[in-house]
Amino acid sequence: MPEDTSTMHKNPSREACEKIIKRILVTEVLEKGQNTQFRNAASFMNYFESLYPASPGLTKQVQRAVKSMDLPKDENGFYMINKTGSQVAEDKEMRSLCEKYQVTVTDLAECEQIFLRVSADCRTYLMHQLLHAKTFSDKIVTIVETGNGLILYTKQKQRLLTNIQNTLIIQTTPEGDANL
Repeated sequence: MPEDTSTMHKNPSREACEKIIKRILVTEVLEKGQNTQFRNAASFMNYFESLYPASPGLTKQVQRAVKSMDLPKDENGFYMINKTGSQVAEDKEMRSLCEKYQVTVTDLAECEQIFLRVSADCRTYLMHQLLHAKTFSDKIVTIVETGNGLILYTKQKQRLLTNIQNTLIIQTTPEGDANL
């Protein structure tokens, strides 16, 4: 008597496997913040075998799906779902640059601003001098050149204002603007 094939499950298509793999990885990232479980096609097999009968055909479909997805891997060898291979390469290049040039992050929300009204013909030069002068450089986080002056960001506003007023000939306007 022939076996009834209507109750047997057919292996999923490669495209169906890709969708399932993507859903598994997205869920993993949403729940744990990153993938810490899936490194290769075999690591997905428990899930697929819970839905479909284990077979060499199923294993091959999952392997094909993983290969066609061309997922990048993180530094620990786990698949990354939220980035492409080119994004991973860009990130690696930026990380290398940041390490090489000792890039740091400063939250400007913690800073206070000082505005210096400066004529256009000396704005860039004054900005350079302020950033490199020992009197000011340790008190200035950054300087932004504006249409009519310079905005200094600092975490030491009072000390910087005192240094500016004692070192430079500054006139303070009634509105609180400093004029050079």
